[in-house]
Amino acid sequence: MATQKTITLQQIGSPIRREKSQRATLIGLGLNKMNKQRQLIDTPEVRGMINKVPHLVRIIGE
Repeated sequence: MATQKTITLQQIGSPIRREKSQRATLIGLGLNKMNKQRQLIDTPEVRGMINKVPHLVRIIGE
């Protein structure tokens, strides 16, 4: 069984005064508070969500 590649994200921006879709994208990534970190499986879907809110998240580790 192959190991799945993961990516670690940290929220660096606030969703206040942002579009509802950007706030929903953060919630979909599991981020809803400043400086919160999540480790997610690196898939095209997750990468697309990151590309939608690059100003609100930081990739810490791949």
